[in-house]
Amino acid sequence: MVAARGAACLGAEAAQRDPSGAGSPVDFTRDVAPVFEKSCSRCHNPVKRKGGLSLTHYAEALAGGDSGPAFVAGKSSDSRLIKYVSGLDPDEIMPPQGDRLTAEQIHLLRAWIDQGAAGDGNIEKRPPHWAFQPISHPPVPKVKKARWVRNPIDAFILSKLEAKRLAPSPEAGRPQLIRRLKLDLLGLPPTPAEVTAFLNDKSSAAYERLVDSYLASPHYGERWGRHWLDLARFADSAGYESDYPRSAWRYRDWVINAFNQNLPYDQFVVDQLAGDLLPNATDAQRIATGFHANNMFDPLQRWESIIDRVNTTGTVFLGLTVGCAQCHNHKTDPLTNREYYELYAFFNQADTTNLNVQTAEEKEKRRGMDEKLAGLEKQLAAVETALSNGLPAWETNLNAAELAKLPFTVQSSLKKTASSRSDEEKEAILSARLAQDKKQVDLAASVGELRGQIAGLPIVPVLTASPHETHIFLRGVADNEGDAVTPGAPAFLPPMTKTNALNRLDLARWLVAPENPLLARVEMNRVWMRYFGTGLVETENDFGVKTPPPSHPELLDWLASEFRNNGWDLKAMQRLIVCSATYRQSSAARPDAEPEDPQDRFLSRQRRLRLDAEIIRDESLYVGDLLSPKIGGASVFPYQPPGILEFRATKAEWIPSTGEDQHRRSLYTWFWRLTPHPYPTLFDAPDALTTCTRRNRSDTPVQALTLLNDPVFNECAHALATRVLKDEEPAPKKQVREMVQICLGRQPTKPEQSLLLDLLAEQRADFAARLDDARKIAGRECPAGTEPARYAAWVVVARTVLNLDEFLTRE
Repeated sequence: MVAARGAACLGAEAAQRDPSGAGSPVDFTRDVAPVFEKSCSRCHNPVKRKGGLSLTHYAEALAGGDSGPAFVAGKSSDSRLIKYVSGLDPDEIMPPQGDRLTAEQIHLLRAWIDQGAAGDGNIEKRPPHWAFQPISHPPVPKVKKARWVRNPIDAFILSKLEAKRLAPSPEAGRPQLIRRLKLDLLGLPPTPAEVTAFLNDKSSAAYERLVDSYLASPHYGERWGRHWLDLARFADSAGYESDYPRSAWRYRDWVINAFNQNLPYDQFVVDQLAGDLLPNATDAQRIATGFHANNMFDPLQRWESIIDRVNTTGTVFLGLTVGCAQCHNHKTDPLTNREYYELYAFFNQADTTNLNVQTAEEKEKRRGMDEKLAGLEKQLAAVETALSNGLPAWETNLNAAELAKLPFTVQSSLKKTASSRSDEEKEAILSARLAQDKKQVDLAASVGELRGQIAGLPIVPVLTASPHETHIFLRGVADNEGDAVTPGAPAFLPPMTKTNALNRLDLARWLVAPENPLLARVEMNRVWMRYFGTGLVETENDFGVKTPPPSHPELLDWLASEFRNNGWDLKAMQRLIVCSATYRQSSAARPDAEPEDPQDRFLSRQRRLRLDAEIIRDESLYVGDLLSPKIGGASVFPYQPPGILEFRATKAEWIPSTGEDQHRRSLYTWFWRLTPHPYPTLFDAPDALTTCTRRNRSDTPVQALTLLNDPVFNECAHALATRVLKDEEPAPKKQVREMVQICLGRQPTKPEQSLLLDLLAEQRADFAARLDDARKIAGRECPAGTEPARYAAWVVVARTVLNLDEFLTRE
């Protein structure tokens, strides 16, 4: 039966290809290459080469592997390839995992070999990948429901919806629209006065005026600057075990100002990659290089920071996983290992230094501190050298009691001979020895403390030109150098304008050049993602060959060309997006659209998105009239639970800020890379170790417990309760309406109002019977003349409203 089915399949295929029975030619690129790529290339590629065989290139396939040729031209019956894929050898069945080749595929391989196994080039040869093609400016499509269209974006979206026989959702109500818009543009909720004014403005331009006012707000730079700081892996410390503090906040403020001033995106990019190399560079342009100067840095492993800069540049500006080529040629994209190190060479021509922006008095103080630090570091190095040289004697003289006090891993390492220990074990033994020496410990602490004091002075880490020779790291290992390379661009992208010696400024100008097909596409896709939850290209950090195509390729190119051709004006593009009918749709569920568009890739409605960590805290402070409106300045230290910094490798302090600094926007909270504030990371804020192009949105019980019990959110609940109780005469219905209006931007429904009033009455009666508990909850915040039981009940109601899903979500 099996043989009969196989013969029938082969016969049907032959008849389909060649009804005459004469045997039609099998084309390598069209017929054979896709089979190799799908079923064989996982094991038989230039990197893995299982059995010494690669099937990625025709010449390599022809050369065969360790056992000889994989096929004999003209003789499929004598070819190992056919023997293995057809299962004629039960001990060698290919592929060993996944789906077996179909009878049709085996027939094609047999026919190709019998016809002479002709072919050339690369198995992955195919039309140019869409992302590597020049950006086009597609015509705006015509649609049936033209009245729904507010600008060209809507025509592209509606065209797809109509092709799927779907209709867009109705426009969201005005309270939802203003709340959505302000949270997206400013990261803050609208005030009751703003909502009332918007509801009462009946003009057709009311919404557009609202958009323009928010884009002009200085808080716009804070909201969109936070997005960019995720990409820049911004933090206030260097990372790694030392994690010494940095005065990096001036770069953060530069980003905020750049967004507020609507700095053209091409200049925004050039300043950050090569501001120090611009003619007559200003301090601001040098500060902009904090994009790469503020990454993680270990002075003993400089190359790691360069690798990070290359990979970050590839992800943020090209949307490519260039880091995959650090050890070998990229497995899917046309980026070679050599080209990776040609990119590395650009950043290997720079070192990190501190830009001095101090007064004369501060500079003098800094000189004294630098001299003291140099002396301490010299003493520390001498002590560590002596201890290192004395390790053999120390090890010999260790008694059992001293050995038992050492970490278990160190004890195990000491039982080995010195020659058999790994580098990690040798380092652990040395660290244990250093930790036992009081002089070394005290000197290390003094060095760390002085570095922290210096970081508090008005300096900022920036890049500066510093030539270094670049070699390929063989297999990605830094101490295994190969050929020397010079800066250059990947061959699959437009060529870079040649100068005598290419540098970072050439790289930056190449990125923003009109011929570059990636920069504008990547940025517009990322902006789209911020407003709709998912980009037009779902993998916003990877536009490579193997990624899913855009859901709306014509729209992506239209946005990219508009952005590039109209002065790289980011605010203008955002205005276009938020004024579209697509953005203004309701987020209500669409059961009718679910079967055709379960993931809402065709945008038949808006998406509900849980707010970012910083916005949840800022919004809670804002509705309680606690949030400071101050913009910029040094990082602050709001409340965090005790004990966070206790087990650091290096000493650090968290002295809580006072006054308005304890209620600054979360954007300004000091971020230790080694021991970050626990709240933002709990709500999916990035760790600042690598670039973050999109945050996750998790939903965990610990998040709910934090929002209910954390002292900061408890303080916000007290402040909100105090705000609605400011009237002398108690009016619970009015106060409930006011609380909901403040927090959600709308009036409560009758069922919602009843539930909250019932909760208030229930809690007030309960606290009246438990006055001690009421006083504990009311605390010192209880307004004068207000019964503790009444105030405590209102605090409970406030906590309830602050924990509503609608409050934590952008509708």
